[in-house]
Parts: sequence; C-alpha cells; structure tokens
Amino acid sequence: MNFITLMVFLGLGLLAVFGEPLFIIIGGAAFACFHFVLHISPATVFTDFYRLTSMPVFVAIPLFIFSGYLLADSRVPEKMLRLTNALLGWLPGGLPLVALIGCSIFTAFTGASAITIVAIGTLLYPAFMKDNYPEHFTLGLLTTCGSLGTLFMPCLPLILYGVIASQQTPLNVEDMFVAGLIPGVLLVILMWIYTLFFGAKHPRPGSKRQGFKWSEVIAATMDIAWELPLPFFIIGGILGGLFSAPEAASIAAAYVLIVEMFINRDMDVRKLIDVIRRSMIMNGSILIIVGMALGLTDAFVTLSVPEKIFSLICSHVTSKYTFLLMLNIFLLFVGMMMDIFSACAIVVPIIVPIAARYNIDPVHLGIVFLANLELGFITPPVGMSLFISSIKFNKSFPTILKSVIPFFIVLVIGLILITYIPDLSLYLLKFTSHKGLIDPTDLL
Repeated sequence: MNFITLMVFLGLGLLAVFGEPLFIIIGGAAFACFHFVLHISPATVFTDFYRLTSMPVFVAIPLFIFSGYLLADSRVPEKMLRLTNALLGWLPGGLPLVALIGCSIFTAFTGASAITIVAIGTLLYPAFMKDNYPEHFTLGLLTTCGSLGTLFMPCLPLILYGVIASQQTPLNVEDMFVAGLIPGVLLVILMWIYTLFFGAKHPRPGSKRQGFKWSEVIAATMDIAWELPLPFFIIGGILGGLFSAPEAASIAAAYVLIVEMFINRDMDVRKLIDVIRRSMIMNGSILIIVGMALGLTDAFVTLSVPEKIFSLICSHVTSKYTFLLMLNIFLLFVGMMMDIFSACAIVVPIIVPIAARYNIDPVHLGIVFLANLELGFITPPVGMSLFISSIKFNKSFPTILKSVIPFFIVLVIGLILITYIPDLSLYLLKFTSHKGLIDPTDLL
C-alpha cells in the first residue's frame, strides 16, 4: 500500500469519525480499492447498482417499508394492542406478554424498532403505570421489545441479509423467513419467563388481573377485522409456497393501502403523500448503502480478504464452536458501533465465506448475526432504541440504559442457545422443498 492509498483510507476514517454518511465511506473505500490497489476503473462500483435491478427479491424492500409506514400511521397499533390484550391480558404476566407479542409483530412489519417504541410504547406505558408495574421495569421492557421482531418475517434485516449473503453463497430470503420463526419465538418466551419471575418477586399492591371476556375479544376482533388476516396470509402464503417474498410484499402493500385508505379511511391523501415520502427516503438510504456495499464486496473478493482473514483465524482457532464464540463477541462490538443496516452491508460479505470454511450453514449464520444485532439496539453508544426511549419517555439516557440490563442478559442467554443449537434455526428447513418453501403436508 503506497502513501497516497494510505492517506485516502485515513481520510475516510476521519470522515467516518466526524459523522459523514455511511454510503460515502463505503463507496470511497470501494473506489480506493479498485483504483489504488487493484488498478481497475472505479466505475466498476456503479455496475453493482445495476446488479440490484437483477435481484427480484430487492423489490420486496420498498414495498414492505411502505406497508410498515402505512400501518404505523393508521389506528392499527391501537387496535392490535386491544386484541392481544383481550386474548392474553388475563394470563399471569399478561400485560408484559401483550407488549412482547404486540411489539414483535409490529416490528416485523415496520422493520424499525424506533417506530415500534413510538407507536406501541406510547399506548402501553400508561397501562403499565396503571397496573402498578415499577417504572424501571416498564422502561426496560418497552425499550427492549422494540427490536424483538427482527427475526420474524417479513422484517427488513432478514431480507437484507439474504440479498447480501446470496452474492457469495446459495441462499434465498424465504429460507431466512422460515429459519427465524423458532428463534424469534424462543426470545419472546424467555423474555416472558423473566417477566413472570419478576412479577412473583415484586408483587404489585392494588393490581388486579383482568378477566377473560368473550365480548371484548369479539369487539376487538371486529375492530381489526380487515387488518387481522394480513400477517396470517403473508406468513402462510410464503411458508406454503403460494408466493415469494416480492409477491408477498406487493400483496401486502396493495392490501394495506386499500384497507386503510378506502375501507377504514384512516389515511387521507395528505397523510399518504407523507407516508410515501418518508418510506422512500428510508428505501433510498438502504438502496445506496447496499449498492456501495456490493462494490466493496467485489473489491474484498478480488483481494482475497476473506481468505486472508480465514488463514489468520485458522492459525489460532480450529474449533467451530470457538469460532462461533469469537464471532458472537465480535458481532456484539459491531452492534455497539453500527446500526443493523450498516452492519449487514459491511460485515456480512466478510463473515459469510469465513463461516463457510467452518461448515456453518449460511442460514444459521444469518440468524446468529441478526440475533446479535438485536442486542445492538439496546447497547451504547449507537443503541438506537436507548435514544428513542430516552426522548419518548423523557428520561435520562443512564436511566434507560440501567433499565434494559436485565432484559439484555435474557437476550444474551437466548443468543447462546440460538448459536449453539443450530436446529433452532434449521429444523423447519428440513421440511422445505427444493425452492426453499415449506410443503404444508410435510408437517402433518
């Protein structure tokens, strides 16, 4: 590496420190690699944007983002919580379970913990206070819940990992959708178990568990009757092989638009224009980051960066399980420094070929990767959920950070189980066809 090349990379590092947009840093690194190291035209990077157009699954990203923003700006959060509370609120730990399931479903469709905390947290916080839950418990639970849906279809990070990893190994997004189901449910159950132990250890004077009322269940179901079939239709359609992820995204976007604008009339033209604007800003941000990341991936592959890193690791690590432990530690640090979309763009191209040398299934690797990055939402200094909760609930950052520590420990336990029990991620894939979709008759 000559002096000019070194100065270019140092300059990019300084730009990153001073908060320059990520796509500029990634793109600049890709241009520098091609021009100064490989002596190839930097214009090669732009061909990767054309490659995005040849990926049908990438169409799903803007459509799912649009659907999520539509749902967030309608009355769906309020109606969804009413139904889950009617169905589950009577159970021990019923209100925390309502929060866990409601936030998971909402994050799965919006793809953003921030939106979930704002939309769902606003509705649940008063309910927890009314039921005499300690404030630190409430803040920790609602802050952590925002990221729980990351492993459930059709959450955006699952699609992004599938798109980027598929450039280096045979993989389809539908497999990621299937693989995330059991680990996602496991994390929700572990969190609920903790809330039950907390409730037993800290009784709440004056709190009363609500009774189960069929009248409320029926009323809540009727209130959300038009939106209720959507997750079952999308999930069932993908698992049953009726349609692919892009087709599911198209159906979801069209259905939500028709229901919220013309049937429920929760959306008018002015709000719709604002939803389109905000959702496409998000989509454009992801598109340009992924495009630049594909260019940098090409440079890494040409320079044999993964092979060199693998040779270095192999000289010290021979066990697959030791490698997984090191990978978890590394990804926890990644989650501390990057948001989940940036991490997908930068880290996935490096770890996928290295993990393959240790015979780690790329789908299992993806679930481990995303489970790690879930923790990044509640880990400083970048933990977005921490900042959003601090602003939303008007609490100091240290207060929010202290409140999430018990839930962080629970998620770490779940991460260890997901990492070292691959069947949690891969079991349902045993029932898939050659197209990566489940044949429902195989489950009978």
